[in-house]
Amino acid sequence: MSSTDNDGAVQRIIETPEDQPSGRIDRFLADTLDDLSRSRIKALIEEGRLSFNGQVLNDPSAKVRPQSRYCLDLPAPRAATPQAEDIALHILYEDEHLIVLEKEIGMTVHPAVGNWSGTLVNALLHHCAGQLSGIGGVERPGIVHRLDKDTSGVMVVAKTDCAHQGLSKQFAAHSVERAYLALVRGGPKPKEGRIETRLARSQHDRKKQAVVRDPRSEHGRHAITNYKVLHGYGREAGQPVGSPAASMVECRLMTGRTHQIRVHMAHIGCPLLGDPVYGKVRTFRKITNAEGENLQDFSRQALHATILGFTHPLTKETLRFETPPPADMQRLIGFLEGL
Repeated sequence: MSSTDNDGAVQRIIETPEDQPSGRIDRFLADTLDDLSRSRIKALIEEGRLSFNGQVLNDPSAKVRPQSRYCLDLPAPRAATPQAEDIALHILYEDEHLIVLEKEIGMTVHPAVGNWSGTLVNALLHHCAGQLSGIGGVERPGIVHRLDKDTSGVMVVAKTDCAHQGLSKQFAAHSVERAYLALVRGGPKPKEGRIETRLARSQHDRKKQAVVRDPRSEHGRHAITNYKVLHGYGREAGQPVGSPAASMVECRLMTGRTHQIRVHMAHIGCPLLGDPVYGKVRTFRKITNAEGENLQDFSRQALHATILGFTHPLTKETLRFETPPPADMQRLIGFLEGL
């Protein structure tokens, strides 16, 4: 049985009989859904697109159970090639091999469901027309790292295969300098430290990442964030001196996992201000300054990729770029300074 939503996504529903033999769920689905390969099904499961009796199941090796209801969400098909679009970009550096830019708030990096146009890739296809060497056999920009849609800051993108390979190796070796400015609720204790966990897709919401709680588990991906408190603002009600209502924290990534900083800060009890996924927006909006103003108008995670440093993969020159937070974050900082 299947159904289709307004975005063109399809949900396949599979109910197992009482005498269903045991076996891997990915193999069972591949045998049942003959229009999907086992590798495709495995990838969909790892993306959190399979639910079992209402709970997300992201382990392809899980055993299939009798008298159960499985729902597999198939994303809507997308165009094979994104279209070039004339979208203004804030360029910090560019040569024939790569481009460094400051991504604006609200811009998605890759075309995907709900954002087929207006993305960074669409903009770069226009800006770099005739300069791309066919990365992976297709004329497209080489995206070697990403920023969330509502996270601003510095990014580097390859224009040639050689640059793409060289940058990818540096990111894989964790030799790229990446620093973010985050405005968080409360204040991390200690004021400087290291957060090291494993991150995996949430069992309850496939759009979210979560810390793997079992220290012995090998599920998920290793994630390391080094942090340092730069400023504290105000004082948290009912807490002792030295307990700020909010803080500015510098986060340096040793790994680059999806939503890593947002999940790690929430994990230590200091979610990013304005974060609609990992923070408590109602609590965030209760913070008021001396004039009685609140944070009603700030509606995204307060996170900016402020520093990016790497070795140019062709010239071997050391490149380092630093940008201040955008206007909305600057206004938020001004508000916090008045607490």
